[in-house]
Amino acid sequence: MAHKPRGKTNKGATYHVASDVNRKAFELEPDDDKELLLKVIDEAKTKKKYKFEMHNFCIMDNHIHFLITPELGQSLSMIMKWIKQVFAIRWNLKHGKTGHFWGDRFFSREIVDDEDFLKIYDYIDQNPVKAGIVNHPEDWKWGGLYHHQAGVTMIVNPATEKVLERFPWHKLGTDPNRYLQ
Repeated sequence: MAHKPRGKTNKGATYHVASDVNRKAFELEPDDDKELLLKVIDEAKTKKKYKFEMHNFCIMDNHIHFLITPELGQSLSMIMKWIKQVFAIRWNLKHGKTGHFWGDRFFSREIVDDEDFLKIYDYIDQNPVKAGIVNHPEDWKWGGLYHHQAGVTMIVNPATEKVLERFPWHKLGTDPNRYLQ
């Protein structure tokens, strides 16, 4: 049965996107599989296949979160389809498997205002902490905060002023201990 088409991407809109691994299995648990997904996302951005801003992200062992703004004329559905499809093909080849990697369709919700944006931004940062994987979000190598502090901008765009006002530790190259009290 075909899925009901999603609505059109609103011009300039930002979305919280999440997608689960099929059966919520911990298939992204090996670090090299998370690295493979990072490479696919980077390829989607740097090869100019799709144009989007990745404000924040988190790759967990069994799901992903993105805070993403497709550029004008770009489709969120097409961006996500390409990332998920290319990753699934490469993951299957690497592991000698066939079939689905991802579960149901990805979740997406349009961000309604600045406060909503900041709430989701922090939610994404805190995901590995709430899962009990790390004690501090900057310790999770597969998230936007780690990338900001490491000065890595291939996946995540530099934090905006509104983000830095609330979360100054997202400044590129920041020492997180500077903000501990």
